[in-house]
Order: sequence, then structure tokens, then C-alpha cells
Amino acid sequence: MLVKIFGSAVFGVEATTITVEVNIDKGIGYHLVGLPDNAIKESSYRISAALNNNGYKLPGKKITINMAPADMRKEGSAYDLTLAVGILAASNQIKSEKVGDYLIMGELSLDGSLQPIKGALPIAIKAREEGFKGFILPKQNAKEAAIVNDLEVFGIENILEVINFFDEKSALERTIIDTRAEFHKNLDNPEFDFADVKGQESVKRSMEIAAAGGHNIILIGPPGSGKTMLSKRLPSILPPMTLQEALETTKIHSVVGKVKDAGLMGQRPFRAPHHTISDVALVGGGQYPQPGEISLSHNGVLFLDELPEFKRTVLEVMRQPLEDREVTISRARFTVTYPSSFMLVASMNPSPSGYFNDPDAPVTSSPAEMQRYLSKISGPLLDRIDIHIEVTPVPFEKLSEERLAEPSKQIRERVAKAREFQSKRFSELENTHYNAQMSVKHIRKFCKLNEESKTLLKTAMERLNLSARAYDRILKVSRTIADLDSVSEISSTHIAEAIQYRSLDREGWLG
Repeated sequence: MLVKIFGSAVFGVEATTITVEVNIDKGIGYHLVGLPDNAIKESSYRISAALNNNGYKLPGKKITINMAPADMRKEGSAYDLTLAVGILAASNQIKSEKVGDYLIMGELSLDGSLQPIKGALPIAIKAREEGFKGFILPKQNAKEAAIVNDLEVFGIENILEVINFFDEKSALERTIIDTRAEFHKNLDNPEFDFADVKGQESVKRSMEIAAAGGHNIILIGPPGSGKTMLSKRLPSILPPMTLQEALETTKIHSVVGKVKDAGLMGQRPFRAPHHTISDVALVGGGQYPQPGEISLSHNGVLFLDELPEFKRTVLEVMRQPLEDREVTISRARFTVTYPSSFMLVASMNPSPSGYFNDPDAPVTSSPAEMQRYLSKISGPLLDRIDIHIEVTPVPFEKLSEERLAEPSKQIRERVAKAREFQSKRFSELENTHYNAQMSVKHIRKFCKLNEESKTLLKTAMERLNLSARAYDRILKVSRTIADLDSVSEISSTHIAEAIQYRSLDREGWLG
């Protein structure tokens, strides 16, 4: 008897429906075709044990299973449940009328219980698109898949539940979640809050500007000055994610199996990879391309601590994703594109020893050592960082103050207001939503200066020997400062403040 049953394969952040055809004929043997990988080929052992332990068996006949489209590579153990139900239906051990109405995925344990799968959210979206009646999957992934409206999602713990469902002995319990309620949970409870930070007012101000305009930022300062502590608190002042952003982010995390029980991700991601990371782990890739750290931090923050300690090749591969806000991974037979619109926050010591021009420093570095250290960060990469800020150690008087600083919630309100300003300004532009995304054409249009501001900028560029690349960055940052002040005109005070945030562009910074 021939039975058709449906599973799904995930490529990038999109799913493709896989038709599993199970044919049982006279003879003996188990034949699995359609480009399955080793994990799928081994499924026969898991399926056999799971069925035996639950009172069913693999038929002692010739079983032929085709996974169509046959020219597409299938990988992973998530097809166990699909194949098992197909074999049971084709051998008349369960009723087969309804098996084709549902999309079925799950990894089987030897006792018949189910293990979680990756990519449940993109698969659920595809199941709804293709008009399936429901999606049967492991209970651990049910909340994640139930984010998709107008699709019946059934989370199960054991293969017996599916068998009884198709035999009409018992019903499956549908998983329902209120997407919007889940989404708005935990928004006002950040783990790290700016209220805990003593002093550092100028750095907090630069971070507020960076958050308001989506600008990349680099913090330069000696060890213990608070660079990492401040960076960890940046997500707490970013505006809340929109529902669309939350779905995009959850989709990427779903592909790598990193979605927690809550289902929809309500908080912006914060990723802080170690400096020993490889190129592939950062931008994504591998034999079956997986998203890297830059895609996992999509709509959130990527924090690179001790930037010059990263391998130069790793930093260079980030240049294109920083510009295009997506990363394309090409293989001989297919190409995968992952979104990577993130805020880059980097920190570094000003010299190899960490202490720069400090007479009390325990170790000092020679100018040649410092030049070698700083040259690890290329000009084109610095080109894509809008704000450079020097972080100085906090004096004891500030540290011992009892008074709490301004909480993240208040700062976030100002940031959200500035972002609203930008949304209105760029409402007619498709791929531009905040100031950091402005192209040169948009800068000329939206960052017009009066005579006083032009004179100030000209003088600053000549006196401080600022490079030409600093010009556009200063205009973008000054536009954001003006938005925080809720004014449409950029004034000389906005320009003056933006000029302060270009430390590394000054020639002779080392001298």
C-alpha cells in the first residue's frame, strides 16, 4: 500500500514542504531514497525500537520510502515521527485517511517519546501557507509554532498520542497562545539597568544617542573603567521590538533551536562572542549553512569585547554585512541569505597594556607596539562605526555615592520618541527606518546645515585633522542629537556634540 505524508526542510529562514511517500510491497528490506543524510538513514533503528516498545512493529516486508523533491538534501533527525507514522499507515496498523492533512515532525527516542526539533516557527508558517489542517510536533516546540495564527498546533510527548489520534481513540490537545500578550511580557523588567551605573554621564549620553539612531559605537578605555558593564545595559534602552521584528528574530533563533519556552521573543537579543571566534561562527556557514552570531543578533546588539584581540580576518568578513544588513552564504548547489541588521558595540583598550599615557600605569607600551595593536582594526571597519567615545575610570567619590542614576526606562522613553521622529521622516523609504541606515543621498537631503554649523564643522575638521570619512558620520550623529531634542533643524550645538564622538579619526591620536 502507498501512503503520502508530509514533513518539512528548513533552508535559511524559510521552510520547504517535503512529501514522504511510503510504499510497502512483497519482499524484504528497508530502502530510504531522496538524498537523506546519515541522521535520517539511522532513523530505521530509532523507529523500530520506538514501535516495538509501544506494541507496534516494523512490517517484515519491502519498505520503500521516497522523500520528494528527491534532488534536495534532507538533514537531521526531525523526520523520525513522519517516517514512523507513514510506515504505520502504509502497513494498515493505523487508519490512513487523515495522515495527509497534517504536517508531522519530531525526533523519536527509543521508548517512543519525542525530542525537540529545530526550525519549528518557519515550518509552522509554511504549513499555514500551504493550507494544512494542523501541525503535529514535540511538546517542547509547541509554543513556538503556536505563534502562527490560523493553524492548529498539537504538541505531543509520545508517539502513542499520534497513533490514538489517527485511530480516533482520543483527541490531541491544541496549543493556543496569545501572541500579543506573550510579546508584551517582560518589557519593563530588564536584567541590566542604567540605574546601577555610577558616574560615566558622557558615556551614557553617547549610548543614548547610539540607541536613538541605531549607530554603531566603540568604547575606548583602560581595564575596569566599565566598558563591558555599560555595553550590557544598552539593550535596556533600545525601543521595544515591533511584532514584525520579534517574528523575524524568533525565526532565526528557531532555525538553530535556541527559542526558549516562551515562544515569541519579546526582548532584543544581545550577543557577546569570545575573541577566539572563527569567521564561520561569526557570519554563519558550515556544510549546511547555519546563521552566525551576526544573524542571531538581528534587531539587537552584537558586542565585541577587546576588538583588537579578534582575528583580523574575522573582523574583515563583517564589513559587508554591516553595510548591507544581510549576509549571503553561497554553496555549490544553493545560496542562503540571513538577515543581520544589528547594532555593533565594540570595546577596546587604548594600548596593549591597557593603560595609555598614564604616569601611574604599572606597564607602558612603546609607540611601535601601540601602532601595531591599533592597526589590527582596519580603516574600512572603523569607517562603519559612527561613534567613538573614551571611557575613563570612575573616581571613588562617584562610586561611593548612594544616589541611584537615571533608570533605563526613562532613557528608553526619550529614545523611542526620537525613533518615532525618524519613522515619520523615512516613512516613504523602504529600507531606511533610522538615521544609521541613511545613504549619502539621504544625508544630503535630511541633514542640511545653516551657515554657523557649516563654519563650525569646517573649523573642527581643519583643527582636529579629522578625516573625510568623519564628515558623513558627524552629520548622521548630529541628526540623531537633533531628533532627541525634538527639533527638525540641526544647530551648531548638535554639530559640536557630534564632533566629540570622533576620537579615533583625529590624526596624532596616539601622540
